[in-house]
Amino acid sequence: MSEGGSMTKRAGVQLPIYAFNGDADGLCALQQLRLAEGADAVLVTGVKRDIGLLERVSAGEGVQITVLDVSHDHNRGDVERLLGEGASLRYFDHHFAGELPVHPRFEAHINTAPDVCTSALVNGYLGGRHVRWAIAAAYGDALPALGEALARAHGVDGEVRGRLEQLGILLNYNAYGETVADLHFAPEALADALLPFADPLAFIEANDVFAALDAGYRDDMAKAHALRAARNVPGAQLIRLPGEAWARRASGTLANELLQREPDRALAVLSPKSGGGFVVSLRVPASSATGADDFCRQFETGGGRKRAAGINHLPEAELDRFAARFEAAFKT
Repeated sequence: MSEGGSMTKRAGVQLPIYAFNGDADGLCALQQLRLAEGADAVLVTGVKRDIGLLERVSAGEGVQITVLDVSHDHNRGDVERLLGEGASLRYFDHHFAGELPVHPRFEAHINTAPDVCTSALVNGYLGGRHVRWAIAAAYGDALPALGEALARAHGVDGEVRGRLEQLGILLNYNAYGETVADLHFAPEALADALLPFADPLAFIEANDVFAALDAGYRDDMAKAHALRAARNVPGAQLIRLPGEAWARRASGTLANELLQREPDRALAVLSPKSGGGFVVSLRVPASSATGADDFCRQFETGGGRKRAAGINHLPEAELDRFAARFEAAFKT
């Protein structure tokens, strides 16, 4: 059930609410929990940058809300509001969280280490019951070492691992866009398409969604790889994308791929917004003294995690300031 946060009952039964990031990590974390705990729920989600999800949720006494892969720091006020309304919140995340509430109805599973993703936290919570979804998520979230570690720990061989990596990348690619209209599939529709499949490989083989995502990915990334950097200094490069839907879809995946290709170089990918300004995707080397999240939080709508972060709205007037700070922070 994915009608939104206001419809919380079916046949007199209070439905749980899942608020989840629409990327690979959020989707695969949701999939694990729905497989383990039941699918009947209200889904609240959006494009990857739509992280203030709890402002769209209203819930009263006894409602169980699970939040997946969105920063508590960005949702702090609504967490307090929902707790005050009598709801219970369970929070799984790996982004900067800020100060957490101390409350008997707030349950936190938050780890901001750079080698952790939300789906891995859910996998640990569930004792590895649906680990293949967590492996796909790790690859999709640009954490290949984590994906490989989970695969080895659970006896997942190289061929299967490669298919899970491909799935994770495609699920993540689908989440990037200014609005849901930019995406191939709305995240809640994608969540419902995944739901019948306990094994990700069965989804790959039995559902035409995978083939559609793969075709879109190949077309968009071919265009993205032909772009040249707008600014390029030792240790850092900045790429400015055209203001087209394909470029918005490709932005995050391009950033991840370029970082893997040149792991010792910071990268900023700027996507123009239809109303002016830019969305920024930032990737930094593991050795960087400045975390991607710390850098992006210098700007009003910035946040994320240690190696991968972003700014949801960088005004055009701040572009030169951003570029100068970016080069000063990461130039080698």
